Amino acid sequence: MSDLRTPALTAAALAAVLGSALLAPAARAGDKPMAKEKCYGVAMAGKNDCAAGPGTSCAGTAKSDHQANAWKYVPAGTCTKTASKTSPTGHGQLAAFTAKAADKAM
Repeated sequence: MSDLRTPALTAAALAAVLGSALLAPAARAGDKPMAKEKCYGVAMAGKNDCAAGPGTSCAGTAKSDHQANAWKYVPAGTCTKTASKTSPTGHGQLAAFTAKAADKAM
């Protein structure tokens, strides 16, 4: 008798998992996508979203980490709180900037 219940339980478990996935907040129709902003100076080499300055074409063309003229999309409101080793403020910028001089090691 347990052989008859096993397929039914498996089907019920699968239905429950799929049903919960459909009700997840990110999957609901009508939800607005998360707002993003361009953040300069936070992309790693080859990981920028676009606009990496002269000599580059677009996405994935940043030549160095934290390149001052390469940007990455980040959640809105987080750019100027994200660390950037080249930025004069030490954080990402909402526009391209001139990189600060690298600290000299002793």
